Amino acid sequence: MFHVNENYQKLPGSYLFSTIAKKVNAYQEANPDKNIIRLGIGDVTQPLAPAIIEAMHKAVDEMGHAETFHGYAPDLGYEFLRKAIAENDYAARGCEVAADEIFVSDGAKSDSGNIQEIFGQNNKIAVCDPVYPVYVDSNVMAGRTGTYDKETGTWSDVIYMPCTAENHFVPEFPKKTPDIIYLCLPNNPTGTTLTKDQLQEWVDYANKVGAVIIYDAAYEAYISEDNVAHSIYECKGARTCAIELHSFSKNAGFTGVRLGYTVVPKDLKCGEVSLHDMWARRHGTKFNGAPYIVQRAGEAVYSEEGKAQLKEQVAYYMKNAKTIKEGLKDAGYTVFGGVNAPYIWLKTPDQMTSWEFFDYLLENANVVGTPGSGFGPSGEGYFRLTAFGNYENTVKALERIKAL
Repeated sequence: MFHVNENYQKLPGSYLFSTIAKKVNAYQEANPDKNIIRLGIGDVTQPLAPAIIEAMHKAVDEMGHAETFHGYAPDLGYEFLRKAIAENDYAARGCEVAADEIFVSDGAKSDSGNIQEIFGQNNKIAVCDPVYPVYVDSNVMAGRTGTYDKETGTWSDVIYMPCTAENHFVPEFPKKTPDIIYLCLPNNPTGTTLTKDQLQEWVDYANKVGAVIIYDAAYEAYISEDNVAHSIYECKGARTCAIELHSFSKNAGFTGVRLGYTVVPKDLKCGEVSLHDMWARRHGTKFNGAPYIVQRAGEAVYSEEGKAQLKEQVAYYMKNAKTIKEGLKDAGYTVFGGVNAPYIWLKTPDQMTSWEFFDYLLENANVVGTPGSGFGPSGEGYFRLTAFGNYENTVKALERIKAL
């Protein structure tokens, strides 16, 4: 008889956002007259920028003619897109990243879940707590996390780095030495980030202990402060210890289009083994490339028109973030985030648990958010709201919350 991967059986419940969707759908079915405002999942609401639509239309027309038709994409992605990424996201910021160190994919979520495949099962991972659930869950599936403690909500073989109000939601170096360190900056869910000097300390630490940093930069477009790095490769020595993940979902609205990329420097090695070569082998074996039409859309992100249009779009969402943050403060809530990221992290009132506050908001204000406990044990007692809704609904949601 066949056997299943028993590590999947260790996962507690369903994926966080799947659970939220089920609860919201059940409430909506029972209350069809209620107008629910969703500020939970980090899905964008504004349409694709005109420059991107124009590029996609042109690419679609090309696919209709034999002489300009494109089939399978190159393993790493098309040269035109990788070159645009290397020039705009790295060279323009003084970072040394070559086009052939960039691997184009269908999104950062896929890469953040898949990247662990090139590492041995006995590696110890360290994660910020709270943290984006995919980092931990994908390592559970790989059998790398040990046993789960329902009482504490922790895994025995995971090194947790608590990010709390007491340490300003900034991770501290763990007491146990990790092999793989996950950093998401600006952070999802807390919205906080590190200064360049603080990030340099993590790079120095990783090189010192022989660890690799998986650096998720999905929200770098929302950075507003000058002393915050947009890429870990702005730090000296990062090429020998860091892999960087990028998404087009949040900066360009590609949540439904799907495009991202991962940088694996050729300098990053385990002894004499190149992680770049390993990821290239994995990428070529298990991925057939993002569609030509989508990669042309990605290229348009870096056009002058695209940059200007997306700057306006980011400003639109950050206006929402400011509206949420100031509105909640006026209502007496303790609030964090919303400066370098499109997320608001708030303390639940009246000692409610995260899920109790979720139910309270849904039933009394018809507003959906994300319970902090879904991001890890240190997220208990907190709640995340996203700025990705439209402005009118954002204002309406705040009015409802204030009226409670």
